[in-house]
Amino acid sequence: MSAAFTICVPRDSAALAVGADEVADAIVAQAAARGLSLSLKRTSSRGLLWLEPLVELDSSRGRLGFGPVAVDDVPSLLDALASGAVHPLALGLVEEIPYLKGQQRLTFARAGITEPLSLADYEAFGGWAGLRAAAALVKAGTPDAIWQQVLDSGLRGRGGAAFPAGIKGTFADRMVLEGDPFLLIEGMAIAGLSAGATMGYVYIRSEYPLAVQVFRAAIEKARAAGFLGADVCGSGRAFDLEARMGAGSYVCGEETAMLESIEGKRGIVRAKPPIPALSGLFGQPTIINNVLSFAAAPLILAQGAAFYKHYGVGRSTGTLPFQIAGNVKRGGLVELAFGTTLRELVFTYGGGSASGRPVKAVQVGGPLGTYLPESQWDIPLDYEAYAAVGAVVGHGGLVVHDDTADLAQLARYAMEFCAIESCGKCTPCRIGSTRGVEVIDKIVANKNRPQQVKLLRDLCDTMVNGSLCAMGVMTPDPELSALNHFPADFGVADDGRQAA
Repeated sequence: MSAAFTICVPRDSAALAVGADEVADAIVAQAAARGLSLSLKRTSSRGLLWLEPLVELDSSRGRLGFGPVAVDDVPSLLDALASGAVHPLALGLVEEIPYLKGQQRLTFARAGITEPLSLADYEAFGGWAGLRAAAALVKAGTPDAIWQQVLDSGLRGRGGAAFPAGIKGTFADRMVLEGDPFLLIEGMAIAGLSAGATMGYVYIRSEYPLAVQVFRAAIEKARAAGFLGADVCGSGRAFDLEARMGAGSYVCGEETAMLESIEGKRGIVRAKPPIPALSGLFGQPTIINNVLSFAAAPLILAQGAAFYKHYGVGRSTGTLPFQIAGNVKRGGLVELAFGTTLRELVFTYGGGSASGRPVKAVQVGGPLGTYLPESQWDIPLDYEAYAAVGAVVGHGGLVVHDDTADLAQLARYAMEFCAIESCGKCTPCRIGSTRGVEVIDKIVANKNRPQQVKLLRDLCDTMVNGSLCAMGVMTPDPELSALNHFPADFGVADDGRQAA
């Protein structure tokens, strides 16, 4: 007998952390106790993290949402579904939730809709069209047309500066690996066909065990279906994948340190030249990109460069999945075309601070990103506009802070983070970050403050111009932006003098 109800519960790490497995088990048990005919699907996450666990019901009108659902809510929820009553946690049609409706989801078009390891689901929602187009170009003897389309689309690396491997753990990368793993497989296979590479590696941090498990299972399924292996999609070319687990090192997000780690060595930065494109993994020419960069390729091959380039502004084409976190009411993933603003993201989507207090600063680009004051929240989010004010878009990670935040302490944290995570190979990063913590402590304690402020700026200049990789180069960004935009938190007046 066909199921009377089809209910979807996400199996994403964020949902699991707040009880999605327990909710799913309770739904099955309570349905059996009531004699309800029910089909349970474990899907990917929509990225509306403040609503997790988000339970969805398939209906003739579309997916109806309920959330956040706790185990104790399940009996009344099933009673409401059986009787047709309106439940207090009802959200209406999920696609009509303003947070989701206003987005422009290209990379995350399948998020929350499909079962992560279902080849049928993936194909039903546009999967493999890009790889099939790439395979056709290879069979026609024009593999260069693959990378030409990507070039024409204007796609730029989505990793943020020189950290292209996703080791920082942005949850957009994790959502792809856990929720839409075939998308990354397809994107990497397209790159392999274009470059003539026969092997690819995906480096996943050990803190994401579910991502490792799901992605490895997806590789097996894709290989069995002919999308990986000796003859990829009938192209006549071979390409295969392997997932490698990292050991939790932040600096292994830097491309050459990651290569060392994959090779089984200590993750320290390599000197360049040679660049990885000439001599990379195991001494072979190597293409290195962020998860989201590879994930954009299938759509470009399927829809064409012009379609992708239609989104965005200037040289920043396409969309970027912004990840809103910190002191914010509605944290989650928001995919929009480049050109949106921090004000729209933080207030229209994020709903302002969770504390209800005024927002003071937003850090953009990860733990080594810059702090932006309100005067810069209306700058269009694109690479050039942000570079013009000394900021970085990075991988689109946002952390919101209200007016109780102490920017001097946040700046100190960034220096301490670098001191802990530095691979130690170059002196400016290894020693500079340690001295930076000491100098900030002296500034805050008012120990010869004017001279210490000058010393901090000189130290940051040394790190920017002398460090071997972006770890040391970017570490001064949060310190200098905090000092420049929030000098009072350091006890410094706007003109650099000691505050009264």
